Amino acid sequence: MARTRLFIVLLLALGSGGALAYATYNYVRPTGAETVSIPTVPVVVAATDLNIGVELGRDDLRIIDWPANAVPQGVIGNPDDVIGRGLILPVIQNEPFLPMKLASLEAGSGLTPAIPPGMRAVSVRVNEVIGVAGYVVPGTRVDVVATVSPTQQQQDMTSKVVLTNVQVLAAGTKLEQDAGAEDPMPVSVVTLLVNPEESERLTLAATEGKIQLALRNPLDLESPATPGIRPALLLGTAPPPRRVASRRPAPPPPPTVTVAVPEAPTVEIIRGDKREQEIVR
Repeated sequence: MARTRLFIVLLLALGSGGALAYATYNYVRPTGAETVSIPTVPVVVAATDLNIGVELGRDDLRIIDWPANAVPQGVIGNPDDVIGRGLILPVIQNEPFLPMKLASLEAGSGLTPAIPPGMRAVSVRVNEVIGVAGYVVPGTRVDVVATVSPTQQQQDMTSKVVLTNVQVLAAGTKLEQDAGAEDPMPVSVVTLLVNPEESERLTLAATEGKIQLALRNPLDLESPATPGIRPALLLGTAPPPRRVASRRPAPPPPPTVTVAVPEAPTVEIIRGDKREQEIVR
């Protein structure tokens, strides 16, 4: 009888322990992550880094699923709206194509779509010296110094800054500076972005004389006016400027002062029907 009771207690203990263990296991067992479906839309992005002037082809883009609640305004979802158009601003890999970075389909590709309205691209021939030892690359800012003689005489040769803070649009055939490139890039032609009036000055300076590019800090926005310099002034042999004696104008005549004379006192004398006035001295 005692063994039967002991056996029953053992079975109850094992049953309760197993039930407790099973409940504990179900409680601490990690639950699977619930998957939430987020609506997406197709977006055309760049398959690789692309520079200005590139004509986009099928291999330059790919389509990805973009969260519908975070789509940038103006993104393009149809690849046919991108193929054949030129870039006017660089894009990086996986960056969505936006209309502001694309030229119109009829504008084509290359340098032309990168020229803003109202501006002109003028190319000038340079060498290693004029091109600042190859450090004039696309995106930099330069001043243009012209050396020309208005009378074709050596003593009248003048150097003067004719254009300031001009953007370099292209150097050689490159429209974009290579990322991380620190070595100078020797080129023979530099294309500058100027307005129509500046294009006339640049063309005249390059035709009638010599030009020199002066590299400047892009954060420096000042454009000080310079008078230019001639050889005599540069070497300190210029004669002092002649002073022209000017005739002093004759002083104006002194103003006429009118002094008011007070009237003398008078006395009226009545004699019958006659009246007379006598001045009292």
